[in-house]
This record gives sequence, C-alpha cells and structure tokens, in this order.
Amino acid sequence: MHTLEEKKDAFARLLVIMDELREKCPWDQKQTLESLRHLTIEETYELGDAILAGNKQEISKELGDMLLHIVFYARIGSETGDFDIASLIHGLCEKLIFRHPHIYGDVKVENEKQVKENWEKLKLKEGNRSTLSGVPLSLPAMVKASRIQEKARGVGFDWDHEAQVWDKVQEELHEFKVEADRGQTEKMEEEFGDLLFSLINFARFKNINPENALEKTNRKFIQRFNYLESASARDGKKLDQMSLEEMDKYWNEAKNLNHEQQA
Repeated sequence: MHTLEEKKDAFARLLVIMDELREKCPWDQKQTLESLRHLTIEETYELGDAILAGNKQEISKELGDMLLHIVFYARIGSETGDFDIASLIHGLCEKLIFRHPHIYGDVKVENEKQVKENWEKLKLKEGNRSTLSGVPLSLPAMVKASRIQEKARGVGFDWDHEAQVWDKVQEELHEFKVEADRGQTEKMEEEFGDLLFSLINFARFKNINPENALEKTNRKFIQRFNYLESASARDGKKLDQMSLEEMDKYWNEAKNLNHEQQA
C-alpha cells in the first residue's frame, strides 16, 4: 500500500487536475452545486451496487468518482469564498475529534452502543434542534426509517427486549389484516406503513440492514425471472400464454440452479 506521503501527493495531484478542468474545460466550467447534485446521487447508487455485488475493483472506481464530486463541490465553494477543500477537511477533523471523546478525551466507553449514545448527545450539543433533525428529508423511506430508529435508540428511546419488537410486528400485522379485509385504502396504507416500520425495527434488533436485504431479494427475483423468460422462450413458449403452474416449473428450476451455484 502507499505511504502517507504518496497519499498526500495523489490528493494534491487530484486538486491540481480539478483546478485545470474548472479553468479550461467548457463542461466543467458550467457546473454548479445544483447541476452536480443529481449526478452525485447517481454515483452514490452506483457505489451501492458495487458494494452489494462485492466487486472490489468497481468499488474502488466508484469511490474515486465520489471523491471527484467532493473535490468539485469544494472548488465551486472556493470560488464564492464560502468554503474550500481545506476548510471542509479541517471542519470534518474537528467534528470527528469532538464526537470521539473516548479517543481524544477522558470519556470511557465499554461498547459500540455507548459510542452511538454519546455521538447523538454530542450532536445535540452542537446545536441540532432535535435528535431526528439530522435525518435528510429526501432519504428513501426504508433508509429513513432505519436512521430514525437508530437515532431514537441513541438517546434511549427503544424497546428493551427483542420479544417486545416481535410482538409489535404481530400487532401491526393483525391491524393491517383487519383494514385489508375492510377494504379501506387509506387505512390500509397507514397500517401497512406501521407494519413495515415495525419489521424494520425488528431487523435492526437482528442486525439486518433492511435495505440490503430487500435489494438482495430484488436481484434474486430478477435473476429467476430472467431465467423463466429465457428458458421458456427456448422451449417455444410465451409467458402471456402460459399457466402459473407452467411458469412455476421454470421458476423452481431457477431456484435449484441458484442453490447449486451457492453450494
């Protein structure tokens, strides 16, 4: 791996290239904080895809793209005098030192849970209006639910035992079923949201990331459905002319293939 000096040289090289692009490239010259925003979101999802795929080479590439965006935002900030890469990094360093008093101070912690609790308390001292104020409004709903629950837990608002959370899941499932039987759309939606929120809470107690879990299921479904389409087509069949029983035959073949590949 590279030495600290080599890492500094690499970062300095990137800053020089960013300056040159901003000054000489017509496309880079036109970019603003707002124009880069949707591209940054896209890059974040591409990084997420690479992580889920376990592709280390692609992860490295996407991290590079993310770093480019950070440097780009910092360059734009320097042009207006609002911030630059140095102020950004120093601000981050000061925040990390302040929020890790068990490393840079005399606070004692025994486990990860206490670290997270201290983190949330220190964020409130920094001037955050509420424990939940740091959760971005534009987060996808499932990710937002996870972050809300984690932050509430950080200040002690949480269930004591896993069994209590599972009871809540069962309670919300029953309430959803009641409204589903009644057929009241608005109430069904409300109860379904409550059910999802309780399931995400239970996943947290089991150390399962619900977003990752659902995405893996999405990918598994896509893989099996693609097999269903291609295998049935090879047999001269069309999906819209097949019965569910016929489709299940191919679906089970796809499942067996997947199990064999994992074995």
